[in-house]
Amino acid sequence: MNSGLRLRRPQGYPLPYRDNSRQANALYDINVIMMQFIQKKLNSTKLMYNNMSITIGLAGKPNAGKSTFFKASTLADIEIANYPFTTIDANRGVGYVSTACPCNETETQCSNCVDEQRYVPIEIIDVAGLVPDAHKGRGLGNKFLDELRQASAIIHVVDSSGGTDQEGNPVDVGTHDPVEDIYFLNKELNMWLFGILKRNWDRISRKIKAENLKASLVLSDQLAGAGINEEDVNETLVKLKLNKDCTKWEDGDLLELCNNMRILSKPMIIALNKVDVAPEQNLLRIREMDILNIGTSAAAELALRSASLNKIIDYKPGSSNFKLISENISTSQKKALDSINDFLQKYGSTGIQETINKTVFELLDMIVVYPVEDEKKWTDKDGNMLPDAFLMKKGSNAHDLAYKVHSDIGDSFLYAIDARTRMRLGEKHELKNNDVIKIVSTAK
Repeated sequence: MNSGLRLRRPQGYPLPYRDNSRQANALYDINVIMMQFIQKKLNSTKLMYNNMSITIGLAGKPNAGKSTFFKASTLADIEIANYPFTTIDANRGVGYVSTACPCNETETQCSNCVDEQRYVPIEIIDVAGLVPDAHKGRGLGNKFLDELRQASAIIHVVDSSGGTDQEGNPVDVGTHDPVEDIYFLNKELNMWLFGILKRNWDRISRKIKAENLKASLVLSDQLAGAGINEEDVNETLVKLKLNKDCTKWEDGDLLELCNNMRILSKPMIIALNKVDVAPEQNLLRIREMDILNIGTSAAAELALRSASLNKIIDYKPGSSNFKLISENISTSQKKALDSINDFLQKYGSTGIQETINKTVFELLDMIVVYPVEDEKKWTDKDGNMLPDAFLMKKGSNAHDLAYKVHSDIGDSFLYAIDARTRMRLGEKHELKNNDVIKIVSTAK
């Protein structure tokens, strides 16, 4: 047995799960940094910090497995414990979306991918577990709602097993309805926005009416700190068709306004964590809701990445399998890995990488584009193949990419070249996912 492994029950799992699956839990919560085989490669490239224009917030009640999700997805070493408010200050880390690298189309594999998969960095924020009425200061209060204002989207980690109560305390599996957790987080976010608006609403509404101001502009200024822009406000106002005289808006109108702006500005995906021990009726109720959801096991992902770090297995995030590469493991470890393998065979993956990918590519509608200087070799001036990968909003054009590379290149943009077809592209040419593009400009 590898003496560097410290084995204990995974965070967030209630005692009945431990008792029913003792061997599997032996490997689930290993306190190591995790999976350096990817981190080592990515640390040596410009990918790590030059492209983190996207921030994903991890939200949820205490003890749902949120910090385990964060640790498994960011390679960060953070505190995990089976009690509320383990996360006192928001944890920040670098996670990755994965996509097939364009070098697959060539005879040469670039040095910036792992097994032909490109890992593009994003920032992930793990805020403290939220409890009902956090907007009133309960639990750790508005501090952690404020952390979410920076998020482009939210992954709500839900204990789908129903093994933790409304405030995150362990209870018997199946005794709590996880649907309530989804509603409670939405309500807390709505009430947080409502509190910002309501605080000065009488004065603001009178000013809009007296000075004939554009309501969407004034409201977006008021809510800018919450990450809401004028486009979100305007789309909401068009949808709700509220009274044109905003001084007549009642609290119910403001709450409906906040609910719709939240949906637009903070799109959300549900990570159905502990899916392997969740009663089927829990999963069915959530999947009947009109919200994107994915079954996950953050503990299994953490175990796999930890075992990979310790050279016990060969595992790639998001894979449906792994390969045992070490004979120096104990019987309990072997049984634990067998249990995790059964999980992968049933569910296809741990769901962690899939959740991150769907958040970025589906919820946020992003694409990956690769700028190069040599359109024939797909390299930069130093001969590095596909050195950079940029996440960009679907619908972005060649000129947008030029500005993404550097403002001077954007200002002096002439045209772009599709490295695959060698065709010249104009500034308004819409980019596609996995495009390899050369930007031609007058910049020195």
